[in-house]
Amino acid sequence: MQKHFDKTQRRQKMYFIVIFMVLSLLAFQVPISQIIGSTKYFTLFELFAPIGGMFLGPLFGGISAFIVRLMNLILQKQNLNWFVVLQFLPAVLGAVYFGLKSKKSAIVFPICFILFILNPIGRQAWLYSTIWIIPFIGTFYKKNLFLNSLGSTFTAHAVGSVIYLYAFGLTPAIWLALIPVVFLERGFFAVGIFASYLVMNTVLSKISMLEKFANKDYLINPKFIFNAKS
Repeated sequence: MQKHFDKTQRRQKMYFIVIFMVLSLLAFQVPISQIIGSTKYFTLFELFAPIGGMFLGPLFGGISAFIVRLMNLILQKQNLNWFVVLQFLPAVLGAVYFGLKSKKSAIVFPICFILFILNPIGRQAWLYSTIWIIPFIGTFYKKNLFLNSLGSTFTAHAVGSVIYLYAFGLTPAIWLALIPVVFLERGFFAVGIFASYLVMNTVLSKISMLEKFANKDYLINPKFIFNAKS
């Protein structure tokens, strides 16, 4: 009986991993906005990647996000180097943060803050790094799905900002000018992660072979479905 249950669990997990990776690769092809200081774009993957951490757990969620980024790199026939690998970290750690239930994930923000102000340019734009106080506080309320989504996207933001600071520098004026942009951008991403998780969670609850992945506490309430006749 136990062997049958374990086999079913493994099969369910494999089904979800395949679905998650396919959807993530498709999301990678949809650009949202250009990354300032770079020729690259944020894509829908930024909204979708973290939810793997909740469904698969922080470890496998992070690994899945890494694999998807690697697969996209191969499909795009891009060269692999250390800087490219470092760019995997924001999505990976965002997924890990989203899946972690403990408050230990809060450590990422002080680390990023210290690394940011240790840089000569970052030191002059230290005000930029104070943005991360918001998700740091939110880490202590991880049972709130929106705050968890906000913390996840800011984890990716903090790690990505430090990587770009050391790789490209930019000027203190540019970093400071980005502060209001960051609030709008990360607010949008947090809502996107929140909505993506609710939709995926509800869809999985309707598929019998994957229903064990659904968190009943986060199912979309039918009362919130718009009625065209009303």
